[in-house]
Amino acid sequence: MSDVVKVKKDNNIAYISMNRPEKRNALSVEMANELLFALKDADADDDIKVIILSGEGKAFSAGGDLDTLNNLNNIAEIMKYMKQALAVIQTIRKLDKYVISAVHGFAAGAGFSIALAADFVVIDSKAKFVCSFTNVGIIPDLGLVKTLSEMLPSTIAKEWISSARPVSAQEAYEKGIVNKVVEGDLLQGAADFAQFIIDGPPLANQFVKQLVNHSAELTYDTNDMQETTIQTLLLQSEDKQEGVRAFFDKRKPEFKGR
Repeated sequence: MSDVVKVKKDNNIAYISMNRPEKRNALSVEMANELLFALKDADADDDIKVIILSGEGKAFSAGGDLDTLNNLNNIAEIMKYMKQALAVIQTIRKLDKYVISAVHGFAAGAGFSIALAADFVVIDSKAKFVCSFTNVGIIPDLGLVKTLSEMLPSTIAKEWISSARPVSAQEAYEKGIVNKVVEGDLLQGAADFAQFIIDGPPLANQFVKQLVNHSAELTYDTNDMQETTIQTLLLQSEDKQEGVRAFFDKRKPEFKGR
């Protein structure tokens, strides 16, 4: 792995950091490839229970790499770059493990898309989101139109997209797209937030993530059947047995993901 993505694993957490600070962590093809590798590696690691995604330097991510985009000469090259960038978003959504984005400085353009693709968002109190696409005459991509449309009233989603104004951490929290606003050490704040995931049942959390992520696609009947099927499986799991024993023993359960 090159140094455009940094990985540290500690206390059941995989810290994955975008590392192009001189470019405000703009998403190059190389960074997209390395992010994909790091995310999939963390998801396959049995010692890891949660992933925290962050950026080095002064910002989470400035979004798409303009140097790369300006050097793309035709539709085929642009489409290839877009698909590679989109694969990062889709991978975050499809991982079995929860991903927390830890946002500082600003998350602009595709950086905003990456931040909101995570399952949870923790943000520095001075950080901002910027839906900056319309500043250069384009629309949001990497799933951001749908994400904002599902998270916000349509009037607010349209305003944020078309005005391209900075959105403060506090406003984002009040609108419900942020889980926690942190004063001080952002990564420590994200790790503190992650504790309920680390202590929780990995199998159940895996199913919760996928059920919630796909809930809009399911009818009630289909959802009910999926819940029933999954619950039948979980009721036979070792984690369920451990949870019941811990309840009667009046102690904290030790879930193993089995």
